[in-house]
Amino acid sequence: MASTPLQGRQTAATEAIVGQLRMPATYPDAPDRVDVVETHMSWVFLTDRYAYKMKKPVRYDFLDFSTLELRQRDCEEEIRLNRRLAPDVYLGTVPLTQDTRGNIHLGGEGEAIEWLVKMRRLPVERMLDNMILQHSVQESDVRKLAKLLIGFYQGCRPVELSGDQYRAEFRNAMELNLRELSEPVYALPHRLIEQLHDAQWTFISQEAGLFDARAEAGRIVEGHGDLRPEHICLTPEPVIIDCLEFNRRLRIVDPVDELAFLAMECERLGALRIGDQLLNAYAQATHDQPAENLVCFYKIFRACLRARFAIGHVRELEIKDWPKWRHSAEEYLHLAEGYREQLSER
Repeated sequence: MASTPLQGRQTAATEAIVGQLRMPATYPDAPDRVDVVETHMSWVFLTDRYAYKMKKPVRYDFLDFSTLELRQRDCEEEIRLNRRLAPDVYLGTVPLTQDTRGNIHLGGEGEAIEWLVKMRRLPVERMLDNMILQHSVQESDVRKLAKLLIGFYQGCRPVELSGDQYRAEFRNAMELNLRELSEPVYALPHRLIEQLHDAQWTFISQEAGLFDARAEAGRIVEGHGDLRPEHICLTPEPVIIDCLEFNRRLRIVDPVDELAFLAMECERLGALRIGDQLLNAYAQATHDQPAENLVCFYKIFRACLRARFAIGHVRELEIKDWPKWRHSAEEYLHLAEGYREQLSER
């Protein structure tokens, strides 16, 4: 996952902008404080009522935020796509402007020097990951979430994809998973990684018809792309945020695959029943119930993918900060091993 952060004056300018956005006086709603969350690809500035997301000027193999125009375009795409599942959360794009005196303002007149996505803040205590850990998810919450997701997938137009193309996407990702997870510097369990890769490769070769049937039946859609508990808020009317907006190919998905991904993440947090309930509700509402071994494959694949993403964090960290992400990667790999054992029993 190679990246190319911009260097020199533009990096210095970005640091100055981030410093300005840390200051409450920059915001028109005059918050008491501003909390900042940094990720690989963005900064998120949290005020009392709103969240403002600013893209980093970076370039990866799978995205390009290297120019102001590209970052503005991605902000607009983020608004458009996320309003499908959180229409009242994504409020719009906001320019960060600079006046003739060099003063920076959020909105207002002047030259746009950056663009931000403005969102309504959601109650952190109602995010699904937190509610799972607090054992506070109710049956009614799961039913409402299922209704939202089922309606979303039923409203998605099928994406034309051949069985060969569909299987090729998995194979390419599986090879990348194997290559990156096997890097000796990470000291991950190499034998386990090979066993998981071999199990997936064998299944997709021997059961090609299962994948072909999904593609030929028009089951592949443009979904969310990153359906995890931390992106789901169980307010009275649930909302789902942070869809994978920067690369359309990565959100072309079988809804059952995406729901299996969410089920895997819920199980990792100790809530196996939630994933099962969502998959069952989808099957009942849509009369779409693929073979259980295909669902199991999807879970193995997603767990290995998450392991790769987890270990990828260490590339930009000092060695002393590696244990957290190595532990996370190993957790996903052992979860995948459990699914591999289930698959071998079917």
